[in-house]
Amino acid sequence: MLAIENTVLLVIDFQGNLAQAMADRDSLFENARKMIRGMEVFGIPLIVTEQIPAKLGPTIPEIAGLFRGVTPIAKESFSCCQNSLFRETLQQTGRRQILLTGIETHICVYQTALDLLAAGYAVSIVADAVSSRTARNREIGLQMIRDAGGKLTCTEAVLFELLKTAASDKFKEIFSIVK
Repeated sequence: MLAIENTVLLVIDFQGNLAQAMADRDSLFENARKMIRGMEVFGIPLIVTEQIPAKLGPTIPEIAGLFRGVTPIAKESFSCCQNSLFRETLQQTGRRQILLTGIETHICVYQTALDLLAAGYAVSIVADAVSSRTARNREIGLQMIRDAGGKLTCTEAVLFELLKTAASDKFKEIFSIVK
C-alpha cells in the first residue's frame, strides 16, 4: 500500500519531438499531468529527468509548466539510477516507494525500474502515464517490468490509494483532478 510519507514520483524524459512521437500521447500527457498535480496535493516530491537535453530538448511545456521548484536532472544513461545526481536526490528524499511515469517504457522506464528494484525500492509503474513510440513496445516494457517484480497501477488507482478515504480533507482536490 502506498504511503504519502514514503512515496516519490519520477517523471522520466518527457522531451521534445520524442514525447510527441509517443503512442496515445494525449492520454499519456493528461495522465502525467494528473499525477504531477496529485503529488502536489499530497506534498509528495517529484524527481524529473531529461535524456541528453542538448539533443532531445527540454521537458515539454505542458508537463514542465506543472513543476514547482523542481529542476530536471540531465542524464546520458538510459537508467536514471546510473546518474549520481539522481541517486543523491532520491536518497535525500528518504523514500522507498517509487512511482514511475515517463518515456520510453521499454528503455529508460524499464532500465530505471530494474535498477530501483535491485536497490530494494518498491516500484510501481503508472501504466497509463508511460509510453513508447509503439503500443507494442509499451506493452512489452510493462510486461518486462512486471516480470522483474514491479507493480503495475494506473493514475486514478494511485491517487485514490494515497487518498485512502472520501472523508479526507484532500478528497475534493483529488476528485477535481481526475474528473
